[in-house]
Amino acid sequence: MNKEGYKSGFVAIIGRPNVGKSTFLNRVIGQKIAIMSDKPQTTRNKIQGVYTDDDAQIIFIDTPGVHKPKHKLGDFMMKVALNALREVDLILFMVNAEEGFGRGEAFIIERLKEVDTPVFLVINKIDRVHPDDLLPLIDRYKDLYPFAEIVPISALEGNNVERLVEQIKQRLPEGPQYYPPDQITDHPEQFIIAELIREKALHLTREEVPHSIAVVIERIERREGSGIVYISAVIIVERDSQKGIIIGKQGRMLKEIGQRARADIEALLGSRVFLELWVKVQKDWRNRLAQLRDFGFREDEY
Repeated sequence: MNKEGYKSGFVAIIGRPNVGKSTFLNRVIGQKIAIMSDKPQTTRNKIQGVYTDDDAQIIFIDTPGVHKPKHKLGDFMMKVALNALREVDLILFMVNAEEGFGRGEAFIIERLKEVDTPVFLVINKIDRVHPDDLLPLIDRYKDLYPFAEIVPISALEGNNVERLVEQIKQRLPEGPQYYPPDQITDHPEQFIIAELIREKALHLTREEVPHSIAVVIERIERREGSGIVYISAVIIVERDSQKGIIIGKQGRMLKEIGQRARADIEALLGSRVFLELWVKVQKDWRNRLAQLRDFGFREDEY
């Protein structure tokens, strides 16, 4: 039975690539469920993070950054981002204080004008700019769209994040607890493990391997009595040269990816992990619909 006055609802986080959406989501939820990278286009699927307290339950949907698509995967990501606007109780339009206002923001504002959902403007990365530079930026956005709230934050430092959560709760309708209080995402364990591996590959290879990486979990096995979870995963790339970079000299890069991913996976699962990684080449997979479906990018689910 739900408590009287309890609030609940769905909140989409939208914005250009690399404005800090995943950092914000991880900060609010308090546990890593969305992968973070300083490269754009890290998030590919909607990631639902569930925030629950005594007063409310907020289900966050972290969308792929809105951008001009360059391949079928990009088309998919754009559809996911824009469809999210029509499904929710509130939209957080997140922008980067450092980068100001540009064509990407103008494009998103035009999309926002097509929906009736209330929109908060969330100006992130305020720790990187002088406070005097914020006011002209806020005034510019105010002139372009009737935002329900404008909230400057630093997702990385945590500045103003609690205040933003309180303002979100005030805007949500009364409703039920959709998820148990200890559940933080609706994604299966396997998805999060694959994302953690992909994050480490992106971090460590930097500019050498663009976002042509997918990760497929082939096996997760808990052996009774050992206390160890055995995981086998394949990192998919598009070219032989990328395979060489991921493996590295004498396998050092792949080993480093595995060690860093294993630490996060052990924290997620609360047990020791044996992680086995392989690398395979599947040429031009981002433009092949059958392979996109195999890797979990299913447009019909959105």
